[in-house]
Amino acid sequence: MRALPVLLVLLAVAGCAAAPPTPATDCAPASGGRSTVEHAENFSLQYEDGYQVLTVHEPSPGAPAESYVLVSCGATPEVPPELAAAQRITVPVDSLYSGSTTHLPLLVDLDRVDVLTGVATAGFVSSPQVREAIEAGAVAEYAPTEQVDVERVVTGRPDVLMTGGFDDPAYATLRGAGVPVVANAEYLEPTPLGRAEWIKVMAALTGDELRATAVFDQVEASYTGTEARAAGAAPVPVVAGSLFEGVWSVPAGGSYMGRLLADAGGANPWAADPSASSLTLDFETVFAKAGQAPVWLATQDWASRADALAADPRYGELAAMREGRTFTANKAIGPGGGNDFYERGVTRPDLVLADLVAILHPELAPGHESTFYTELR
Repeated sequence: MRALPVLLVLLAVAGCAAAPPTPATDCAPASGGRSTVEHAENFSLQYEDGYQVLTVHEPSPGAPAESYVLVSCGATPEVPPELAAAQRITVPVDSLYSGSTTHLPLLVDLDRVDVLTGVATAGFVSSPQVREAIEAGAVAEYAPTEQVDVERVVTGRPDVLMTGGFDDPAYATLRGAGVPVVANAEYLEPTPLGRAEWIKVMAALTGDELRATAVFDQVEASYTGTEARAAGAAPVPVVAGSLFEGVWSVPAGGSYMGRLLADAGGANPWAADPSASSLTLDFETVFAKAGQAPVWLATQDWASRADALAADPRYGELAAMREGRTFTANKAIGPGGGNDFYERGVTRPDLVLADLVAILHPELAPGHESTFYTELR
């Protein structure tokens, strides 16, 4: 019964999408500046006369590269034939729908929460600034059941919808209706600073390149300073991950978490594996190689060691549970249950690294106040 109203809305918005460009006099001011990509591998920015080309090399796992032509408001550039079919987005945007909570701290750090007009699932949001905007009615929810509601998005008419790095059949429908869809696949970056550098993608859309550079430079300096402080310490054996449906995912040396552990001065038993993803093992294999590690970084929202043992009594065999230390990244839980470790932690790897150094080498961080991790008692 909803097909006809949705179709009518799609046709209406598609007609609006074909309207002439907004006159330059109506354009919002931009801060100017150009971004230089130093750590990220999954996106690139190319600056041309009157437009930029944003290319996401792997917009979702295994997908071909996508390029987007970001046209300066009021400009009417000619683009080369190879970009003729690329989506065109007028920048700076005034309205953005976010498909992942990892986008939100980018807007917070750019001081551009005002641009956010939609989030996929409001209950997952931890950011106080974004929650305030949601409660004030300034930000709509467009995927309350974790499925994109096409009608809600088209009716909301955002300047752009930013995906969470996974494909969805709804995106083709939205593009056909004139709603630009841009992929954000920062989670495919293998390095912490590479993921954090996606703030420059957001800035390319909002026109805040200068501020993005300043924010990222500060994160980079904080991260590398903490890494240098841990470099001279003797590596501490650590086991990361936990069981989920009988499978234990441990970080390989080339993975995001594997690199964090190495930079924090941790001895990860799987550091020699160059894979950029996690390795899936059984309990016995993990115990044989890492059961005697004095530190365990569990990936569950347990509140106590009793919770861990209730989940699987075999955890009690780990040295970290018997006489060592066990931690979970569940200190910053939002009112809806969203974990800020998976929100702000992605864009602030310097804060995650500082926590890890304090856990593995407390002598290097006296008085450290943890941001994300808590110790299980």
